[in-house]
Amino acid sequence: MSGSKIFVEAAINGARTPDAHPNLPITPEQLAAEAVAAHAAGAQVVHLHPKSADGQDSLLPETVAAAVTAVRQAKPGLPVGVTTGFWALPDAAERLAAIQAWTVLPDFTSLNWHEPGSPELAEVLLGMGMGVEVGIFHAEAAQSWAASDISRHCLRVMLELQPDADSDLADELLELVASANSPAPTLLHGLDGSCWPLLEHAGRRGVQTRIGMEDTLLLPDGSVTPGNAALVAAAVEILQRY
Repeated sequence: MSGSKIFVEAAINGARTPDAHPNLPITPEQLAAEAVAAHAAGAQVVHLHPKSADGQDSLLPETVAAAVTAVRQAKPGLPVGVTTGFWALPDAAERLAAIQAWTVLPDFTSLNWHEPGSPELAEVLLGMGMGVEVGIFHAEAAQSWAASDISRHCLRVMLELQPDADSDLADELLELVASANSPAPTLLHGLDGSCWPLLEHAGRRGVQTRIGMEDTLLLPDGSVTPGNAALVAAAVEILQRY
């Protein structure tokens, strides 16, 4: 994968809480600083989870606005996306209402297709003018998404695999996604134990990928990362081999 073709999304905090790592970004100021650092290390876009003061994910309008605004002020023009994770507001109607009340809109949102109410939420997100980065966790979700009208309108299709996943499962899901003939590019990433092997597989397959403190707290050599920039830099170094 040549340097001009490398696409890395930095997922800078995820649903992790402050006890996971001393440098996990929580506040708007911390999120902005990590977003800028990740971009400088080679990330093209940033995905973040707006958080309440105690480090819990939040979809409330004021929390989202503060996080997105901080990143935009720190790095104008850097595409920023946020989660719509069901765990942050585990009621489909309440989640939909909270997002409809957003006053500052991110450039894109991640939307896990298997979560309750996600197809309906996708329509709302698109109608509000935000890109939809659909998250596919398993074959059932891939098949359902591929059969939907939303498959033609996504910004990205993100294969989000669990710690025990391997390249065989990744290839199976890549094939299912390809069958949809969606114009959206595909992004492949893993979590914790599968993170670095699947990032390498993304390089071999020539698809987009993701790295950051949401996905792993460890560098490829097993040491604890000081922050997101080190993870992104390591990812870019790996991807340049392909």
